Amino acid sequence: MLAYIVRRLLLIVPTLLGIMVVNFVIVQAAPGGPVEQTIARLRGHAVAATARVGGAPGGETAPAAAAPTDKYHGARGLDPELIRQLERQYGFDQPPATRFLHMMRNYLVFDFGTSFFQDRPVIALMLEKLPVSISLGLWTTLLIYLISIPLGIAKAVRDGSGFDVWTSVAVIVGYAIPGFLFAILLVVLFAGGSFLSWFPLRGLVSANWSQLSWPAAIGDYFWHITLPTLALVIGGFASLTMLTKNSFLDEIHKQYVVTARAKGLTQRRVLYGHVFRNAMLLVLSGIPAAFIGILFTGALLVEVIFSLDGLGLLGFNAAVNRDYPIMFGTLYVYTLVGLLTNLISDLTYVLVDPRIDFGTRET
Repeated sequence: MLAYIVRRLLLIVPTLLGIMVVNFVIVQAAPGGPVEQTIARLRGHAVAATARVGGAPGGETAPAAAAPTDKYHGARGLDPELIRQLERQYGFDQPPATRFLHMMRNYLVFDFGTSFFQDRPVIALMLEKLPVSISLGLWTTLLIYLISIPLGIAKAVRDGSGFDVWTSVAVIVGYAIPGFLFAILLVVLFAGGSFLSWFPLRGLVSANWSQLSWPAAIGDYFWHITLPTLALVIGGFASLTMLTKNSFLDEIHKQYVVTARAKGLTQRRVLYGHVFRNAMLLVLSGIPAAFIGILFTGALLVEVIFSLDGLGLLGFNAAVNRDYPIMFGTLYVYTLVGLLTNLISDLTYVLVDPRIDFGTRET
């Protein structure tokens, strides 16, 4: 097992490097970089979505000796020395390969630099936003598992019954409609959109939260987090429900279950004494990956819709503003955590069922 863990840890290095290289190339080729964003701010208008970086206007290739103002959309008329200062400020006076190597050297020690437009260390911004995303991810994961596992078991036991058919409608809706669309619907219905104003639309707590008594503070917290959590739960419970159902159905039809029933064991004893452990192997081992997925990806649009100041909103704003240190810093952390979580998920299989040993391989 130790050799397997070492191999997986070593495999993380080239995988992480490859992902960073691909995204670095894509981002460098995208229009509207930080220099152009700053130029747009200096001119008092937003940078165009179709703005070109590294090319001359009109779709023609810029000459090799082009002035700095010719390389950026909207820079004509500005002092070339100002453009050079902006390039030095954002590190664009160096070749892309040099910038990438310098960035990865710093990332090895988790030095993600300083935000271009917030003038704060990226690591400090991420730590500041992390509690919001963790809070949303924990409640969502907990509720999804509390709903999906009992529902999946019930559907497996009652396979083909009216209960199974009608609950499948909810599962199909959950499959078909993404969480952010449910979030919009909840805003329209319950957050002052067009009907009721039962829940707040912005933030995780009220502005006077620190002044409230602890019972009122807890109530205010749950009042704010109800709709975002509900949107993520509705959008995420379907897959786990069907996974649980199919896992139980697969185990229920195996020979050892038939033998247990033939010995006179009750349905409950067979289900929870024999089937449960084997069927839940796949479900329980996915808890780390499910939590990380909700924390870093699934909650992004929901955070934007409900103005929750978490990692999702931080990454979204960084992408819009081309804040490269935040973009690449969060990408590095997300990828590293995701790869480590995959390893943890595999090790969870062993904890749930010690008969599994990834360290042994057939030769």
